[in-house]
Amino acid sequence: MAIFLLAALSTTHLASSLRPVAGGACRPSGYLPGKSGKCEKSNDPDCCEDGKAYPQYRCSPPVTSATGGVLTLNSFEKGKDGGGPSECDNAYHSDGELVVALSTGWFAGMARCGHRVRITASGSGRSVVAKVVDECDSVHGCDDEHNYEPPCDNNIVDASPAVWDALGLDKSVGMEHITWSDGDE
Repeated sequence: MAIFLLAALSTTHLASSLRPVAGGACRPSGYLPGKSGKCEKSNDPDCCEDGKAYPQYRCSPPVTSATGGVLTLNSFEKGKDGGGPSECDNAYHSDGELVVALSTGWFAGMARCGHRVRITASGSGRSVVAKVVDECDSVHGCDDEHNYEPPCDNNIVDASPAVWDALGLDKSVGMEHITWSDGDE
């Protein structure tokens, strides 16, 4: 009986995660069991914990002319907290470059690679244009390739220190509400 109930709940959860949600939000498509490891901590990332369940997302909120999101700090340099080379060009990028990674749904299977996005800080209204070079993986994580960090949330713009500096944001905070839009190609 318990196995049947678990199977039924699993199927119900999968089906409900594929249904559109009011307001264009999306629900977790599953949960990744955490596995700790050597997590490089230069930008104070969240590191995976053994046994903790982390939500996975294959979707992101709809993109609009002012898409709400969360800016996080990430180094795209070799040996830093960004993990491996950027997915779009298989290269590492200097912390001085205006580059970002987008959550899986917004990354859209590499469709935004090389595109420029305008990011606006919610508090100050300052904006900057940055190039999309990578995916902030919302499905996979807790492994060496992902610096033993959990999957990204579905609304993340993971930005280089240069983006934070251009927006006049305090990098020690590590997360800021922003809006972003496609444009300025």
